[in-house]
Amino acid sequence: MVYNDRTVTRPAVNNDYQLGQGPVIHADETLPGRPTQLGDAKFIWMLAGICGRAVAFALMLLGFPCFLAISLITFILSRDSPLVAHERIGLHGKPLWVLKLRTMWPRHPGPTRAFKLLTYLPPDPVPERKLMYDPRITSAFAAFCRRYSIDEWPQLWQVLKGELALVGPRPLTLKELERYYGPLGAEILRVKPGLTGLWQVNGRSGLSYGQRRELDLQLVRSKSLLLRVKIVALTLPRVLTGKNAG
Repeated sequence: MVYNDRTVTRPAVNNDYQLGQGPVIHADETLPGRPTQLGDAKFIWMLAGICGRAVAFALMLLGFPCFLAISLITFILSRDSPLVAHERIGLHGKPLWVLKLRTMWPRHPGPTRAFKLLTYLPPDPVPERKLMYDPRITSAFAAFCRRYSIDEWPQLWQVLKGELALVGPRPLTLKELERYYGPLGAEILRVKPGLTGLWQVNGRSGLSYGQRRELDLQLVRSKSLLLRVKIVALTLPRVLTGKNAG
């Protein structure tokens, strides 16, 4: 399936389900039966992008010493590159390599390889939902990094570069788009993928792909800057508690 910049008419979206405890944020709705007009929200997305880069820069400065230490520990434990890149589909359907700290390696890794910073990984199979306890994670340190989203710190650099937004639909693989989003994937790809979004503060890995799709569409269709501020404000406590992380 080819995702391009074609007009997509929005279906009805359920805004009312809740999962777990805590507040559920709802995106604003356009008029019933009105096609999605993302051009109307262009200024909001531009302003959100500027603010997002400023926040990413501040977080990178504050967390840089810690990031260096965690990268070194990852290299020692895994005996491999501390960073990995997964291929996703970015803005307007262009390929995007998303960076993460390595959290998967054999329980008994072999000899230490020559140091390299980054490894590009092949695509993973598409699950029905994200696993909260992935059997491929064999290290308690790696599990800690995953639980508190430390493995996603390198994506702050991509926010600063403009490849990702601070708030937006999470980047998806081509198979995920085809299997779970279908024609609606074209609408998702009209905005930059983000580091956090509606489903990250409404259940995280406890959500099905269907629920994630609804929340991603709500975010893309929203023109509210306040909504994006609320998402950023709620992301920190979600990350600190590590609830429903995967």
